[in-house]
Parts: sequence; structure tokens; C-alpha cells
Amino acid sequence: MSGTAWNAAVVVAAGRGIRIGGDVPKQYRSVGGRAVLTRTLAALAAHPDLAVIQPVIAADAASFYHACVAELDPVLRAKLAAPVEGGATRQQSVRSGLEALAGLEALAGRSAVTGAPGLVLVHDAARPHVDEALIDRALVAGRDHGAAVPGIAVTDTIKIVEDLGTGIGRVRETPARESLRAVQTPQAFAFAPLLAAHRKAAEADLHGFTDDGALAEWAGLDVVVFEGDPRNRKITQPSDLIEADRGFSGSDALLSEPETDSMTTYVTRLGTGFDVHAFTEGDHVWLGGVKIPADRGVLAHSDGDVALHALTDALLGAIADGDIGTHFPPSDEQWRGASSDRFLAHAVKLVRDRGGRIDHLDITVLAEAPRIGAHREAIRARIAEICGVKLSSVSIKATTTEKLGFVGRAEGLAAQAAATIRLPEDDAA
Repeated sequence: MSGTAWNAAVVVAAGRGIRIGGDVPKQYRSVGGRAVLTRTLAALAAHPDLAVIQPVIAADAASFYHACVAELDPVLRAKLAAPVEGGATRQQSVRSGLEALAGLEALAGRSAVTGAPGLVLVHDAARPHVDEALIDRALVAGRDHGAAVPGIAVTDTIKIVEDLGTGIGRVRETPARESLRAVQTPQAFAFAPLLAAHRKAAEADLHGFTDDGALAEWAGLDVVVFEGDPRNRKITQPSDLIEADRGFSGSDALLSEPETDSMTTYVTRLGTGFDVHAFTEGDHVWLGGVKIPADRGVLAHSDGDVALHALTDALLGAIADGDIGTHFPPSDEQWRGASSDRFLAHAVKLVRDRGGRIDHLDITVLAEAPRIGAHREAIRARIAEICGVKLSSVSIKATTTEKLGFVGRAEGLAAQAAATIRLPEDDAA
């Protein structure tokens, strides 16, 4: 490819993704046992006509990113340029990726490419369903037209409304839906004009463009729409994570898999755990790794996450390795205020270090308040992420105690958990 035009892709992964719930951005959540970003990078890097993949990540996300990249096949990993730091907006993040691709400095050691790419795809990290056929269509449309975005036909009737400020909007227009398209990524552009458009917008102090097609239109480029893919959904809500988890099943040929011995005989183990914390002054509680607003907090040495504490004990019980206090004694000041995901991750590692497999995790929260219904899917997603399991392997329920006991008197909350694992027979003996 030396001396000829080559293609690149910018993967925008710098967003916080907090609308989905929890403290882990959606691009690092697990679907089918793999992070969303891992799947997105694998799909793009596997395409033979993409020479370089330029990731753009948040400044504090390096550890998340490198964990995702470690799961890629080494051949695909070689296509990744060093990640660059994104900005406060998606537009700024895209420009960071484009600037990184603008010269050889960002591509040191890659003798197969010289100068800047001729064509660039811009893709959202939270769209892991992108496939080879869609990438093919993007590259063809980009080469033929210079600026092209994928779109799917709108099936609902759309209304343009004037906001009256009371949750009510006055209808101003009903556009014909035959002419409407819901736009996706990857969006394809001739590299130099797109970079020039981004620089022009930055010089004009315009930072509100939410997709590159709109920015290209503003800059005077003719943008065409090519056929998108209804399966290429962007993960935005907890329900999207569940659907994506269901969709990614079977073998992952593009990803590195740990070696397993098909002759190994496994023994099923069941462990249980229980934890309780009293209420105190505060404005939130942590449950299942998710920060939930509440009129009180909990009294605890760590962050007081009863769900993760109970689950940690359940896993430790399944391998007969003490309890959470054995591994993280409350007398040790290093654990004061600690995030409980560290405790659970430690228990998961102990299971895996013994060759174990986690099959199912089940938690019941006992509390009069706060209600967890609105946070249930975010909690499931967070636990699945910590434990490296599918969403379908995590269950969380809640109940009251009918006004009985300390829970019924709203003096505190509790959680009980069960963990089903498999251990190699020799190790379980």
C-alpha cells in the first residue's frame, strides 16, 4: 500500500455514556462476555480495506482501553494506532482522531502507509454490530461521492414541534416520512476535505455538530445517504445492552480466547453470601456498582455496597476461600471508602485463577427504600462487566420485609446472593 491511497477509521470512544447508568462508560460494558469497544474494534480491524484504526478515548480511560485491546487477535491489534485523547464534545473528539491521522508522526513504524489517508470512516464505539457488508457500502459510497452517511428508512410518522416549555409541543410540520432517514455510522469521507471542515468549524468556534455529515453539510460538502443496517443500533439504554448481549453468542473468531482443555471434568459449586448496612446521613447508596440517589446513605468502612459485598462472599464461599473480611479486613485503613467493585473483581480473579467458570449470579436486595426498579438493568450490566459474564448470567431482585425487622423499620438495607460456578474436578477435590 506504500505510495498509494489507503483508508483509515476513527473510532469515537471518548464519551462518558452515563445515561445508561453506572460509572463505567457504555463502550466498556460487556456484551456476550466481551466489551462493546473490543467488538467494534475487531469488526473494523478485520476489514481488509482498512489499513489503520485510530481510537479516540477519554483521558482517564487508558486502563479500560488496554483491557479491551488485549482481547483482540494480535493480527488485528497491529492495525491500531496509539489512542489519542478526545475532547469535551464528539466533534472535538473526531477532530483529535483526524489530526492524529494527518501525518506519519502518528503512524511511526507502519511502513505500509505513507502520508495521510485518502478516505476515512468515522464510527461510534457504541455500535458494535457494524459488519463487513456495511463497511463495504461505506467505502464505496465514500470513494464515489466524497461524503456519505448510512441511513435507514423511518417507519414512524415524525412531527416537527414548537416546545411550549411544559412538556407539550405544538405541531408545526409533519414531513413526509418517505424522504426521512435515521442516520448511523460509519460515515465515510475524503480525508482532506473532512479535516478542513473540522478545522474551519473550530476556527468559527462552532462545537455543536453531533455527526460529521451535518458538519460536512455546513462546510458546503455534498453529502449522500447510502443504505444502512437496522441491526447497526447504537447502545444507549440498558435494554440495548441486553439485546446486544443476546445477539453476540457463539465463538469469537476475531478475538483471543483462553486455551481450554476439552477433556477437563468440572464440578459445580454453589456459594451464598449476605451483607447488611445501617442507614446514616447521606444522599445516595451504592447497589450493584451503581450510585443510586437516596435520602440517606449507609454506615460502612468501604462504600457500603451490600449487593457487591454479598456477591463477593458468595463467590468466595463457592471456592471455600474465607469471606470478604478475610481478604479485605475493615481494620485496614487502605479499604476505607474503597469501591466495592474491587472486592468483587478480586473474588472473580480467584475463581478464574483456579480454572473456574462463573455460570450464574443471583442477588436479592432487602430494603424499604430506595427502589431499584429503574436501576435494575444498569446494575445487571455493571455486575456482568465486573465479572466478565453475559448479562443473561446476572439476576437481581428486590423485596421488602413487610415492615418487619430493621429493614421494615427502614433502619438499613441488606442483600443476599448466590453464585454458581464450575471448578476443574482435581481442583475442587
